[in-house]
Amino acid sequence: MRADIRIAWILARGSERREGWRILLTALGALAATGFALGAVAVAAVPGQVSIPYGHGLLDQPGQRAGVVLTLVLLLLPVLGFLGQCARLGAVHRHRRMAGMRLTGATPAQVRRIAAVESAFPSLPGAVAGVAAFAVLLAVAGHAPYPAAWAGFAVVVLAVPVAAALVSVFALRHVVASPLDQVRRTVPDPGRRALFGFLLGAVLISAAGMLVILPIGFRYAAFPLLVLALVFVTGAGAIWAAGASASFLGRRLTLRAQHPAVLIAAGRLAHDPWAAARTHAALLLVTVVGVGFVGVRAVLLADLYAEDDLAMDLGFYTTGIGVAGSAVLFALAISLCGLAVGTAESLATRRRGLAVQAAAGVPHSVLARAALLETALPLAPALLLAGVGGTAVYLLYAGFVGTGSVPLLPLLVPVAVYAACLLAAATSLPLLRRVTHPAELRFT
Repeated sequence: MRADIRIAWILARGSERREGWRILLTALGALAATGFALGAVAVAAVPGQVSIPYGHGLLDQPGQRAGVVLTLVLLLLPVLGFLGQCARLGAVHRHRRMAGMRLTGATPAQVRRIAAVESAFPSLPGAVAGVAAFAVLLAVAGHAPYPAAWAGFAVVVLAVPVAAALVSVFALRHVVASPLDQVRRTVPDPGRRALFGFLLGAVLISAAGMLVILPIGFRYAAFPLLVLALVFVTGAGAIWAAGASASFLGRRLTLRAQHPAVLIAAGRLAHDPWAAARTHAALLLVTVVGVGFVGVRAVLLADLYAEDDLAMDLGFYTTGIGVAGSAVLFALAISLCGLAVGTAESLATRRRGLAVQAAAGVPHSVLARAALLETALPLAPALLLAGVGGTAVYLLYAGFVGTGSVPLLPLLVPVAVYAACLLAAATSLPLLRRVTHPAELRFT
């Protein structure tokens, strides 16, 4: 392992200029992860009941602070997924280097470890920058963290690069580099993740059902479990829908489509239908949560404004809702960045085939439309199912509180997310002109 770390450090120092984007994105992801982790540590270190002049008393009570800490910790999940996307992109860009290591006797597993550890080195400057920015923020606010938080800060700075390396190892577990300058992926079991989500949702639904038949005090605990179960079941179903629809559309359109862009996209979907499910998994889960949050927010605010005796405390509730909404928006932004990086990684993986198609006379506009269709076709049914799941969440909440009005604005969230996904995929199109350069034909 020590030799792998040394090789990874040498390779990181000798990175080519074209790998600057990978290094920059990895550092930014580490900075975001460090910021959320430091915030969670700082809030968790506050002892007992205090009076904090921020957030309309949202941080005064231990129970409310626990909710804030949980929100910050959950925001680490899309950030770690984004770091995994960056690791996969870096592995493909370094394919010749990986092939050279295989020629010198390195095993496929060792090559993946070196590539993963190399991703940890850009994370260290990002973690240090996150600590510096957090310290400046505390100094400007005029507050010093509690003594118990300092040990947590030190752990965060060391843990973020380690977490980036572990996430990279997980993301690269299906990447196989051969000594003949080829990088390919092994295909995992396509239904395993969806099955896990369905089983977890079934367990949560069963637990909620048990709580419903218990005394009234336990019934209030059933609602969060039901919501969590709906999110997991719908998210797993949406991920499965992305892969299944890609497989179905790929087979049917390959036989019936006549437009060149549709034929190229259909061939790609038929060849690896579950690539869409891997790339869109976090985005679909965020969509379920986003639709449910927008609906719950509308119902909750309507009930709050209808209560005259809560008029003086509305700031407390609206601040909490704003914090949760900001968390959902940030998770969506990170998921869209991961989609853009995943699309770029897909183009880089297929650069030889794309270069051959361009050399054969396929116009650049046709290849660009095919790249967008690879995202648009499987994502539409998956987002539709995610929207249905999110709608079920806020309808369940509306029935739980007994409100008579059901908002329709959340139904527009999947449409907005779909448009944002197409824009995120379009950001990778400048890479298409580079990977179709005739110089890539040297390596076919």
